Amino acid sequence: MGFIKEDFLLETKSASRLYHEFAAGMPIIDYHCHLSPKDIAENRRFNNLSEAWLEGDHYKWRAMRSAGVKEKYCTGDGTAEEKFAQWANTVPKTLRNPLFHWTHLELKRYFDIDEFLNPSSADQIYRNASEQLSEDPSFGTKSLIERMNVKVVCTTDDPKDSLIYHRQNNESNPVSKVYPTWRPDGVLGIEKGAKFVSYIQQLAEVADQEIHSFEDLKEVLQQRMDHFAAHGCVISDHGFKCLPKGSVDEGKANTLLIKALNGGFLTPAECDDYQSTLLDFMGKEYAKRSWAMQLHIGVIRNNSKRQFENLGADTGFDSISDAKQADRLCLFLSRLDEENLLPKTIIYNLNPADNYVIGTMIGNFQDGSLAGKIQMGSGWWFLDQKEAMEMQMNALSNLGLLSQFVGMLTDSRSFLSFPRHEYFRRTLCNLLGTEMENGLLPNDINWIGGMVEDICYNNIKNYAFATNTDF
Repeated sequence: MGFIKEDFLLETKSASRLYHEFAAGMPIIDYHCHLSPKDIAENRRFNNLSEAWLEGDHYKWRAMRSAGVKEKYCTGDGTAEEKFAQWANTVPKTLRNPLFHWTHLELKRYFDIDEFLNPSSADQIYRNASEQLSEDPSFGTKSLIERMNVKVVCTTDDPKDSLIYHRQNNESNPVSKVYPTWRPDGVLGIEKGAKFVSYIQQLAEVADQEIHSFEDLKEVLQQRMDHFAAHGCVISDHGFKCLPKGSVDEGKANTLLIKALNGGFLTPAECDDYQSTLLDFMGKEYAKRSWAMQLHIGVIRNNSKRQFENLGADTGFDSISDAKQADRLCLFLSRLDEENLLPKTIIYNLNPADNYVIGTMIGNFQDGSLAGKIQMGSGWWFLDQKEAMEMQMNALSNLGLLSQFVGMLTDSRSFLSFPRHEYFRRTLCNLLGTEMENGLLPNDINWIGGMVEDICYNNIKNYAFATNTDF
């Protein structure tokens, strides 16, 4: 039998009590993910376990490649059965990788399958789970979300998106709300030449307004932000290797935008100037709208040029960057703070070496207007596993206030990934419960339990959704 028992990851009696009495029953707000709003609105049904589990999951693809699996069975044209067989053959080799834990948590929570996935069990597990997915009406995407007690899902959306599927879902599904997140990569990507020009043209068409200047661009972005806000958006998101460090000058940004739209080449320094000016503008807009701004920093994307050309982005060839973050981050936050237009901000670092940089940086810009206004984000991407989550929480505890932490998210493209919240909650409770029993924290289960409830749900509810009465 499997090992996902009642006290999985819980090493003490206090940890067990904290989890079962306080954490387990708390609802989930998944405030950053990459789920398809179309799949949710249409209540997509999956034909088999491979479709639900392996489609788009670059975590699994990386492990499979490392185990010697050919690309045909990762992103290629292998059949669903062949791909699952290769994943089942890989799982026993993932011992001590979080994929081993997540795999068995997901089998247990969604399909009540409590056995190890390996070549011997693969066929039975595949048939059992696939039958539930394809035949049981409670296994549509909406039900997969609801059964994990998810109240809110925030997807990741381009400014030119219509958001029609968010509207359809929220009009028809009162249980789990789906809100958009503003992710303006395209409008910042001036270094992409013709692709950038094409994007700006598409954005202008959606807004029904021409874009020939930086002022035009600002007006269009404000219009699109209004559109997002009307669909429940309260959060933006940005991803960077490191923040741009150019000058903030709208006149210069206007010249550079016109140059780019006319097919001109921009130097890296000029791209920095444009991006810094635009990011500064958007940050102030977020503050005016009481949106939270998420900054994901420290990733090198598409490391393998060969595989990027073959497979495209988000296929498992990204890694941690060792770029210096502190000066650029401080410059940006301080610039907005000087004008009292620094929005609520959540900073996620991908390099664990930056834990203490971020842990100290967030304290520089708290202003008393909201508890935990500037947040150190949860363990992200390569750091969303037990060791790194503990490292993040220890850094935050030592340098800030863990009690104000807005907790975990999935950052996932999979509808079967919500047990990652359970994984985080068990890790949190084990950390606190162990310290209770070691005398490092008060032996007051209700006090510490209340803190657990806040980190699991209450803090993010009050931080981003306090005025929302839809859930």
